[in-house]
Amino acid sequence: MATDDAREVSPAPRIEDSAAENALRPHSLSEFIGQERVRSQIDVLLTAARHRKSPADHILLSGPPGLGKTTLALILASEMEAPIRITSGPAITHAGDLAAILSSLMEGEILFLDEIHRLPRPAEELLYLAMEDFRVDVVVGKGPGATAIPLQLPHFTLVGATTRAGLLPSPLRDRFGFTAHLDFYDENEIAEVIRRSAALLGLEIQMQAISEIAGRSRGTPRIANRLLRRVRDYAQVHGSQILKHSDATAALSMYEVDELGLDRLDRAVLLALVERFNGGPVGLSTLAIAVGEESETVESVAEPFLVRNGFMARTPRGRVATAQGWRHVGHEPPAANSTGPNAINGVLFDMPASDA
Repeated sequence: MATDDAREVSPAPRIEDSAAENALRPHSLSEFIGQERVRSQIDVLLTAARHRKSPADHILLSGPPGLGKTTLALILASEMEAPIRITSGPAITHAGDLAAILSSLMEGEILFLDEIHRLPRPAEELLYLAMEDFRVDVVVGKGPGATAIPLQLPHFTLVGATTRAGLLPSPLRDRFGFTAHLDFYDENEIAEVIRRSAALLGLEIQMQAISEIAGRSRGTPRIANRLLRRVRDYAQVHGSQILKHSDATAALSMYEVDELGLDRLDRAVLLALVERFNGGPVGLSTLAIAVGEESETVESVAEPFLVRNGFMARTPRGRVATAQGWRHVGHEPPAANSTGPNAINGVLFDMPASDA
């Protein structure tokens, strides 16, 4: 079974990426590439907080993985010259864990809570009071004799990060003073990310190679940096001092990342749709069996990119290949006057697919 973090084009973080990513992270808003709207909004927020000499409002960063939420949190701490404490929703198993972290914060400290949508419900309820009144109630004892002792907290800034903002309860969302949504990068921005990363890594790279890597990076800086390192490895093994376009195409072909950023699993899903099911519609579990993967893998790993980029659509009757999907795997789509789902190639649907 192919897991998301095993793929070169996965935006999910890897353990081996950590050291490389830390070396490439920008340390100020002026160094941060892309997300112009969010950068300008955060700049105003931080500048105002510095003028007031007070901690910034609580900030929620949302968006797909790999776009720079953790980097922005670290930049916030750097810009505010404040210490930062980093944890995640899955690491907090009960309210007591969160209470211990909150009670140990210093005045003005930044608490970065990654995957905040996975916070346990009791910890969420504790966080409401901490964010609004900078106070937590510590319960001493059990049963009828239990007593809640209020504990005053220093003023801190909570920076929450989530890839699924819709899973956050409204009371928690409403307590953030500012919410920023990060969008996918365009190809020029990704090219600038690659150029900067290559300079930091001491690599000499041709512009054509930068463009080639950028076009296959799915608009995600984390993927771009990973693919750059794979091209670097390939060039080093083959004795190239300069990363050329031929190195980029050969290396990425070896890792099965095509010119539009699709990998083996993405193409397998499209080929199954087109060649085995005549473009669909087909249920999720049937499609997963056809490509030899779990339904969850197809739905959460391959499908989001294919749907977002117009290769595949979700209809009430099941998954269908769009005209672009047909052509990408080397097949001509059905005629425009065909009946059924294939007659509406290129149209994406918001409705969940049925697996009946």
